[in-house]
Amino acid sequence: MIRFFVIFIATVALLLHQGFAQEVAPLDPAEKVMVAYVPIMKFATMYVAAERGLFDKYGLEVEINRVSSGTEAIAFLTQGQIDVGGIAIVTSLWNGWNQGLDIRVIAPGGLEPFENSPTKFMVRKDLFDDGTVTTVSDLAGRNVALAGGPGSGGEYLASKALELGELTIRDVNIIQISNPDMPAALENRSIDAALLGAPFADQVEAEGTAVPLATDLVPGLMTVAFVGSGKFVNERPEVARRFALALMEASRLMQGDAYLSPENLASYLKYTNSTEEALRAGTPITYDPEQVIPVSGLADVERVHRENGRTQYETPIDLGNVVDTSFVDWAREQLGGN
Repeated sequence: MIRFFVIFIATVALLLHQGFAQEVAPLDPAEKVMVAYVPIMKFATMYVAAERGLFDKYGLEVEINRVSSGTEAIAFLTQGQIDVGGIAIVTSLWNGWNQGLDIRVIAPGGLEPFENSPTKFMVRKDLFDDGTVTTVSDLAGRNVALAGGPGSGGEYLASKALELGELTIRDVNIIQISNPDMPAALENRSIDAALLGAPFADQVEAEGTAVPLATDLVPGLMTVAFVGSGKFVNERPEVARRFALALMEASRLMQGDAYLSPENLASYLKYTNSTEEALRAGTPITYDPEQVIPVSGLADVERVHRENGRTQYETPIDLGNVVDTSFVDWAREQLGGN
């Protein structure tokens, strides 16, 4: 009998570890959480958590407010007007953290695809065909276009591509061009190479004006995140844990074919400016069901911007002052492995 009981307990523990969720009591009374976000699909775990009742399930009254930029969200965070921001990790954030900005990354947003990324580093087809530029290293001294200014995500991705040829942004002529204008610039040969996203990368390849030189530049990279104010993280940890738990549970409702389920589509459309047609035609964004915060990837983003001279400091930042993984770690323990 005792042996049976021991086996039973061990089996239950194993099942919990393998993915059977533990019951988490909702906060009572419910706690209010103020959120500001930029309306892009990389924050879709929050949209699903809100519309499918997961925040309610854990006793959270989440008020979601749309803002025009991450800079606006950061201002609200530092002023104590919101608890959580859905923002891009840009150079101004690194400079802020270096100066003691009291916000922490508490959960990841959508990740760059692990393969078949729609973002490609492309070279003019005529240069490739005649053998002038067949590798990244051949771009030294040539005109390379990207969208976004100094310290932008576009510059980071272009820098990663150039690293494949042991080049930096100082070894090429960087030209800032909006994505819609790049096909024409490649066609009239005013640029030699460019970093292009969908649908423009597919367009120039189909038109025969450019070919991919490097793809899947940063598989699994986190370029956006949910960040919590210092007050929220330090004074309301139980609320922050349940917020992360709802996001993780939502991410598990978005895997595979469920990504475009009717319930999820309705959630995406409510909080973004996209259309169902665009969502069905586009490359699905990766939402990690384990919600691991890729700290090493963040460290690389900081390194590249710093080495490019885009930060106001030269010594690497202590990421312990940037990231708090305890909330997603706790959520993962409650839900078990996926």
